[in-house]
Amino acid sequence: SQERLMIAVVSFGFKHGTPLDSDVVFDVRFLANPFWFPRLKNLNGTHEDVAQYVLSDPLTEPLLEKLFDLVEYSLPQYIKEGKAYLTIAIGCTGGKHRSVVVANELARFLSSANYNVRVEHRDLMQSRGETDAH
Repeated sequence: SQERLMIAVVSFGFKHGTPLDSDVVFDVRFLANPFWFPRLKNLNGTHEDVAQYVLSDPLTEPLLEKLFDLVEYSLPQYIKEGKAYLTIAIGCTGGKHRSVVVANELARFLSSANYNVRVEHRDLMQSRGETDAH
């Protein structure tokens, strides 16, 4: 049953390394980057303005549809396989903006499908002093 599978959706920044326990990793670095907008740079993906910015990129909605579709298709197979824990990692450059927004959207989708899901933003608290540019 869906309740038996524990799903962790983890946002992260590639420049801080891929989470070691990831089962599935999605790279969302092709989405528009709020980092380049002074007004959004020091906010993060949990902030409404940043979420709106990322969600308004014309690439985001098709990505989410395909992501939801793939995850929805795969989960029953993992369950059948007897998997108890699944970690889906969503990465952008610094792990503060795009990956956070997409991870939150995915977690919301999974919750609405009655999956047991928790979301973790691994790199949200990384020090501000670093450069997110590369």
